[in-house]
Amino acid sequence: MADGRSDAVPGSPEWWSLLEARARAAVPSAVLRYVEEGARDEVTLSEATAAWREARLLPRVLRDVREVRLTRELLGCAASFPLGIAPMTLQKAAHPRGEVAMAEAAAAEGVPIVLSSNAGSSFADVGATGATWWLQLYMSPDREVAAALVDEAAHHGARAVVLTVDTPVVGTRFPTPGEQHVWDVAHPSWVGANLPREGRDPDPARRHKAMDLAAGDLTTLKSRSGLPVIVKGVLRGDDALAAVGAGAAGVWVSNHGGRQLDQAQATARCVARVREAVGEQATVLVDGGVRSGLHALVALALGADAVLVGRPVFLALAADGPEGVRRLLRLLRDELEEAMRLAGCADLDDVRGLVDDGR
Repeated sequence: MADGRSDAVPGSPEWWSLLEARARAAVPSAVLRYVEEGARDEVTLSEATAAWREARLLPRVLRDVREVRLTRELLGCAASFPLGIAPMTLQKAAHPRGEVAMAEAAAAEGVPIVLSSNAGSSFADVGATGATWWLQLYMSPDREVAAALVDEAAHHGARAVVLTVDTPVVGTRFPTPGEQHVWDVAHPSWVGANLPREGRDPDPARRHKAMDLAAGDLTTLKSRSGLPVIVKGVLRGDDALAAVGAGAAGVWVSNHGGRQLDQAQATARCVARVREAVGEQATVLVDGGVRSGLHALVALALGADAVLVGRPVFLALAADGPEGVRRLLRLLRDELEEAMRLAGCADLDDVRGLVDDGR
């Protein structure tokens, strides 16, 4: 790894294996299983990364790529390259300072971080890092509970609200026989720091979520918060267009990391249809199985404005703290820059259309 513990080339399969091994040594096995698991038979989970690898690129040549420009504005905020950190709970199981340590790394590398509504760190502490951060929100049946959470986040500097729309209930996950359940080992301080006390049950499956989400919820969130609203959990073009019509500034192509409806399509196969549906009316984000800067290039070529990474940065935080996250973010940035040079793209605007669609 980059700290001298191994000669493995950063980004190589051996490097990733060593990173995961170091994380396993630092985090209770039940927690790591919870972070890594998918719903039911884990079909969607298993296909995520492979779907990015299926894409084939048609690189451009005779282009000046001495200088590659990676900066991008995302919903009014500057990003040093088109990547962000996806929302994840239990970050305090990976590091004592949890989301604060993660936000420090994000701020240092100039990328946004999306804070889980079940975070173990307060909005105030995350805001104090200076990171660009967005709030991930599950809509509760009592809309005022969600509204109060949004008000508090906006007060502490959240720059956008990410409404998760693919979780009316929590998808079934099959436990590993003989292994402790994650919520039997999770410390109460690891989760729910910003939730009302009566809603702090650590197990998300026992916290009720709205099963009647509608376009009006987007409109209300936008008007109440004054912030851009991103709709997360969209795989269909018609749903994406409806979200934009209801006032969403962004659409996040996501299948919840394979943790909700199993056999849902891989996000790599959905980005293009979502972009085609919304055109340039909205920011298009994507997550799910991105493990390299080359995968990020594919996502951008298919129409995404930025990619979000979750599980890998959790592992990096567990293995080496905020410096480990910074190293991983720099690795992904360097890989993207190399891939753009090899593809003949000096600017992010040049990337669209690199994927071979058979024509």
